[in-house]
Amino acid sequence: MNLPDEIERLLSLPAQEARRDGLAVIQELRAGLNRGEFRAAEKTSSGWKTNLWVKRGILLAFRIGVVEDRSVSEEFHFFDKDTLPAKPLGAGDGVRVVPGGSTIRDGAYVARNVICMPPMFINIGAYIDEGSMVDSHALVGSCAQIGKRVHLSAAAQIGGVLEPPGALPVVVEDDAFIGGNCGVYEGVLVESRAVLAPGVILTGGTAVYDLARNQIYRKAAGAPLTIPSGAVVVPGSRPVTGEFAVKHQLSLYAPVIVKYRDEKTDASTMLEESLR
Repeated sequence: MNLPDEIERLLSLPAQEARRDGLAVIQELRAGLNRGEFRAAEKTSSGWKTNLWVKRGILLAFRIGVVEDRSVSEEFHFFDKDTLPAKPLGAGDGVRVVPGGSTIRDGAYVARNVICMPPMFINIGAYIDEGSMVDSHALVGSCAQIGKRVHLSAAAQIGGVLEPPGALPVVVEDDAFIGGNCGVYEGVLVESRAVLAPGVILTGGTAVYDLARNQIYRKAAGAPLTIPSGAVVVPGSRPVTGEFAVKHQLSLYAPVIVKYRDEKTDASTMLEESLR
């Protein structure tokens, strides 16, 4: 079976008709995503590209699924679509999921030596590479791509991108550090070894001001907002023009790159191997 072609065929059918053959297709898609063989986006020689058919397949799973009872006891009641179950994990998978209310959806790739602190959530289509940490109250959204040895600090929010299907998901490359209460949304690319200080918010509409290189970074047509490799980004502000704004001393949020990584930054963001 050609999975991309079959997904497109099923999406053209009414949901009830598509469900008949679609359950097996979604099961195969989730299995490939679990193994890391299928990815919603991947890095090529010319940069990151979206695998449209994977995202279309996840949309198919939502479309043909029916809500079922997923309750685990008389006190904890859950109801979700039967095409989007939780991911089955065992001790031999090498993933450490600390007790306390975390969930990983089936169809998310979570590599060995990933640590999941409670409570956290990893959605379908996400890819989390070896040695990364998903801290408490962190979210990894649908199709987000997280590299090796990335630290997603407490309450960090990595947005998911399913629609439009062709949009690049959020990408956080190897050895990046995402501080507490950060939000990275709308197809932003955080390159390797970049550091986002606590409270930094990045979206497709955000302008980032680089004090070290005297540049301004924005999302461009067909290209995401890109945080350069090794950049250290902190929350900042810039004044608002106009009589009313000046009178009330108003300013707008503006993330600022204050420097690029050095030995001091490396020491403060290093993942402690003994925690693994």
